[in-house]
Amino acid sequence: MMNTQEAGTLLLRLVLGFTFLVHGVDKYRNGLADFAAGFPDMGLPSFAGYLIASIELVGGAALLLGIATRLFAGLLACVMVGAIVFVKLPEGFIGGYEFNIVLLAMAIYLVLNGSRLLSLDAGLWPVTSRSSQSVYHSKSLNKRTS
Repeated sequence: MMNTQEAGTLLLRLVLGFTFLVHGVDKYRNGLADFAAGFPDMGLPSFAGYLIASIELVGGAALLLGIATRLFAGLLACVMVGAIVFVKLPEGFIGGYEFNIVLLAMAIYLVLNGSRLLSLDAGLWPVTSRSSQSVYHSKSLNKRTS
C-alpha cells in the first residue's frame, strides 16, 4: 500500500525529472554549441556545456524512469550548484537563483531518500536484506509497544 511520503517522493522525482529533461532537450534543440560557447566566459571549458546538457537530458529521463535515482539526483544537484555559483549568484535571490535552489533542494532530497515507488530501481535491485531486517525489526517493536 502506498503511503503519503512515498507518493510525495514520487511526485518530487517526476517533477524534477521532467524539468531537467525539458531543459536538456531545449539545449540540444537550440544549439548545443551555442550553449557551450558561453562557458569560457565563466572560466570553464566549453566541454562543460556539453556535459551539463547531457546530464540534464539523461538525468531527467533517468529520474522519470526511476533508474539510479540517487546517482542522477546527485549529478543534477552538482549542476545546480554550478549554475548558482557561476551564473545566478550575482543576480541575487529574486530573479536569480531562487528556481535553482528549489531544484537543488529537490535533488538533495532524492539523494538522501531515493524514490522506489513506480521505479525501475525497485524491480532491478530489490531491498537489501539488511534494510528488510531494519523494517521488520521496527515493525516488531511497534507491535510489542502497542
